Amino acid sequence: MTPEEIAALPYRRNVGVVLMNPQGLVFTGQRIDSPVPAWQMPQGGIDEGEKPKEAALRELWEETGVRPDLVEKIAKTRDWITYDLPADLVGNIWKGRYRGQKQKWFLLRFLGHDSDVNIATEHPEFSVWAWKPHAEVLEGIVPFKRAVYEAVFAEFRDYFA
Repeated sequence: MTPEEIAALPYRRNVGVVLMNPQGLVFTGQRIDSPVPAWQMPQGGIDEGEKPKEAALRELWEETGVRPDLVEKIAKTRDWITYDLPADLVGNIWKGRYRGQKQKWFLLRFLGHDSDVNIATEHPEFSVWAWKPHAEVLEGIVPFKRAVYEAVFAEFRDYFA
């Protein structure tokens, strides 16, 4: 695809979850489909007719096994945050229909126990997971998503004091 064709594509609507435990650490998982270590927080597309919060809770369940009754919503990003895929990935992801994603992020407090986390889901996304300080989460993210994570953590900074 040419740069002009890519620029004409829309963004895919998506949600992301910053799951924070009582110690202020953030859930992060290593992507199962990446040939190099790539860590990220739970995220995924918004289904037709689904509200962003519903999508966030569904994605959290699908990727981590954490039930909605084990979390409390603390905050959400004011605006949608966008990122563009690298040009070489555009034609390989989402059948080439999107240039990247626009995301609404939710900060959720985890009320459960580590034993409530189960990444061995029906369609696993992560090979391993860990609780990490938010600054360490930034170190493991793929470069093209780093600005999104920085914006999310900047907006939620008061909760990581």
